[in-house]
Amino acid sequence: MTDTIDELLSAYDPTVREIALKLRDVILEEFPATIEQVDLPAKLIGYGYDRTYKGLVCGIALQKSYVNLMFSKGTEMPDPDGLLEGTGKRARHIKMRTLEDIDRASVRPMLAAAMQATQADLQRKQ
Repeated sequence: MTDTIDELLSAYDPTVREIALKLRDVILEEFPATIEQVDLPAKLIGYGYDRTYKGLVCGIALQKSYVNLMFSKGTEMPDPDGLLEGTGKRARHIKMRTLEDIDRASVRPMLAAAMQATQADLQRKQ
């Protein structure tokens, strides 16, 4: 773990830190070739194919009492279990309030769908 991630997480209670770190492990397992970026002012850890918003796949957005698993192309993803929340033009998120929320059966497939949506978007723009 980097000092920057430690710095970001230090401001949160142990439960939020635990959820964020477990979610980080899952993202890195599912997406080992990712570029991880920490945005301290935004309280976000982003994961993507490059360092631009266009290449962003997902992110861990820290809140006071929970963590959002954010998807930059959430409106383009299937959501068979109705987990995605948000009203943004493209982004959606899933609230993670407990460690068990991360283990929901649909979280890993949604990460795969997010990767595919971002890859397709990047290919269209080439």
